[in-house]
Amino acid sequence: MTSRQAPFKYNCNMRNFHQPYQASQSPMESFRNINAMIIDMDGVLWHGEQPLPGLATFFQVLRERRLPFILATNNARLTPDQYVAKLARMDVVVDVKEILTSGMATALYLAGQYDPGSTCIFVIGENGIRQPLLDCGFTLTDLYHSQDSDAALPARADIVVSGLDTRLTWDKLASAAFNIQAGARFVATNGDTTLPTEHGLAPGNGAVLAALQAATGVAPSIIGKPEAIMYRQAMTLLGVAPEQTVAVGDRLDTDILGAVRTGIRSLMVLTGVSNVDDLEKVEYRPTWIMPDIRAVTEALQR
Repeated sequence: MTSRQAPFKYNCNMRNFHQPYQASQSPMESFRNINAMIIDMDGVLWHGEQPLPGLATFFQVLRERRLPFILATNNARLTPDQYVAKLARMDVVVDVKEILTSGMATALYLAGQYDPGSTCIFVIGENGIRQPLLDCGFTLTDLYHSQDSDAALPARADIVVSGLDTRLTWDKLASAAFNIQAGARFVATNGDTTLPTEHGLAPGNGAVLAALQAATGVAPSIIGKPEAIMYRQAMTLLGVAPEQTVAVGDRLDTDILGAVRTGIRSLMVLTGVSNVDDLEKVEYRPTWIMPDIRAVTEALQR
């Protein structure tokens, strides 16, 4: 984090999340009174490993204006360090404290609900969700069942957490289902059914949740967007009020709806999942719509 930004701290004991605030701004509001931004990544900053045009300039302007931000993504696959490295490959320098994933948000939320030292969790997901849970002191359980093993069953999980897992197997799905059927709470980092990539829309964590819900009859508790939990956490990290904050995203059903539920203004870019025609299908609206982050950069400069 640069010295030009107000310091903030991420830890597993964070509790004081901002409460919802009813926004009254009209969709044609002037682009002003912006003291912090909560910015999505997939579909806003890049497609897979391909940076979107204007990426480096966008961050340069944020730094020049001393505008603090949190990069808040529903994608729980990577750790903050991995996102820092990914952005560095795209010629952008950020600090790990400027990143909040739904994996981190889930770990923070659960640490406020349970005693990590006495709580076992079975995880579908990669390091982006596993590491935050371990950092908060939770115990992660092993596979509950394997077709190729006669080993004794591991300890039963108190919670099943599902995040994006590109190494998903039948054994992982079965272990999650068995634990949920045995009474474990079912929690999801996010419910995104798709993930924007340079090749198109890939299956997201929501596709896995659908399979588990079909197998168990239990619906998950969602922590990431469009729930307000993650946006409140981001504002707490930034130390800003809702009326000073703008959320930037590409998905109406997560980024924009989450902002509406949190009571903050929102800006939708058209480089990801949602398009202008999708507005006819929903009753809520972003505060602003812009074609891409180059347009956002121009608006900030004005």
